[in-house]
Amino acid sequence: MPAVAASPLSVGSEHRVRFTDLLANGQGVARVGAMVVFVWGGLPDETARVRVTELKKTYAVGELLEIVESSPERATPFCPVFGTCGGCQAQHLSYEGQLRWKTRLVRDALERIGGFAGVAVEPTIGMDLPRAYRNKMALVVRASDEGADFGFYQMRSHEFVPIAGCPVVLPQLDDEIAALRSAGRDPSSGPELRNVKHAIARAGAASGESVLSLTTEAAAPQLASVASNVAARVRGIVGIRNSFAPASTNAVMGRKHKLLWGRSAMEERIQVPDAPEARYRVSAASFFQINTAMVARIFELLAERKIGAAPVVDLYCGAGTFSIFFALRGCEVVGVEENPAAVREASANAELNGVTARTRFLGGRVEAVLARPEGRAVLGSAELVFLDPPRKGSDPHTLDALGAAGVPRIWYLSCNPATLARDLAHLREAGYTLETVQPVDLFPQTGHVETLAFLRRGSSEGGPP
Repeated sequence: MPAVAASPLSVGSEHRVRFTDLLANGQGVARVGAMVVFVWGGLPDETARVRVTELKKTYAVGELLEIVESSPERATPFCPVFGTCGGCQAQHLSYEGQLRWKTRLVRDALERIGGFAGVAVEPTIGMDLPRAYRNKMALVVRASDEGADFGFYQMRSHEFVPIAGCPVVLPQLDDEIAALRSAGRDPSSGPELRNVKHAIARAGAASGESVLSLTTEAAAPQLASVASNVAARVRGIVGIRNSFAPASTNAVMGRKHKLLWGRSAMEERIQVPDAPEARYRVSAASFFQINTAMVARIFELLAERKIGAAPVVDLYCGAGTFSIFFALRGCEVVGVEENPAAVREASANAELNGVTARTRFLGGRVEAVLARPEGRAVLGSAELVFLDPPRKGSDPHTLDALGAAGVPRIWYLSCNPATLARDLAHLREAGYTLETVQPVDLFPQTGHVETLAFLRRGSSEGGPP
């Protein structure tokens, strides 16, 4: 390994450090001389002894040996595999500390990447009970002597971590882990489950229903013989599918699906004050926010803006989560979504909620749809564009199309502060003013944060739309 000039560090050397920051991946940030050292498990304002495990040209990575001075915000993790399982990054930080940290992550990204100097970011909205919230889980399956075992990946690796339960998933999904492990040990079902790579389950917090998808390399019709065995063990399950032909070795879901038992979709319901109940039927493969309770809170935030019956375009609409919300409030909605299966689900959800007459869904890549005459016409008549892109953010051609159409209001929901900051800077150049930035904690105990940004066309003068 190349030497680092003028550095007191070497692989295996031990140092006393003071942590000054916490990254979204859970690594504490410290310095030894001029060298930045990243150590998982350290919190800001803590002093610790660390050992260097990796030495790079511009930074080092270390392991935590001992906390010498503990932060008052340090908490005792409530999960026995925290620090081994890669699902959570922040159980060692108090929940109030997590909310302040996430507010800072958003503010720092907007200032550093977006150039929004001194931007006002509202305090992150959290949960009353920040556990047992995830409505979806993706389990790793490993062949065992008895058949198959279920767990998660170890942090920053593909090492298997068997688990007995997970305290951040919905209770019915937590029960499902035990049920699947039982099926994996059963001689009548375990051997057939040995070739499964991943088990993806989604449950409805309101309905109690769940669906399960078993991912294999190729189609596995033999799984149909054990599907009823598995279903008999799982509370509230309504369907099991075989997902196969994954696009890559890292993909947890295949590109093709075959129903093995029951139905492919479960139902979820979201109720907010002074609004009709929204109903959704989604599969395990659907894009649907993983924290139903906090989606209801986002609905409330949107409703506070008093949108009336404005024509709305919902970009990256998925299974229609927000399209249905707007349509139930009287808006004429056009949703745009690349995934054909999601478009079908969105249309079915519109019918389920009785808003087919007020919704229309266009299939295709968002930037391609908006470049077509139909897409330009849709934008030209929109009073509001709502967009909820994937972590990579929006395409610049999409943002340019919004600016060219002069859409009066843009509401941007993001799960990645870095790409949000980049895209908001693009929209600023297109003539939009950032008015309100509201982080929402859809992912307690992790380094992820959802952010809702409200923009309007024009200068900073005047009030909000």
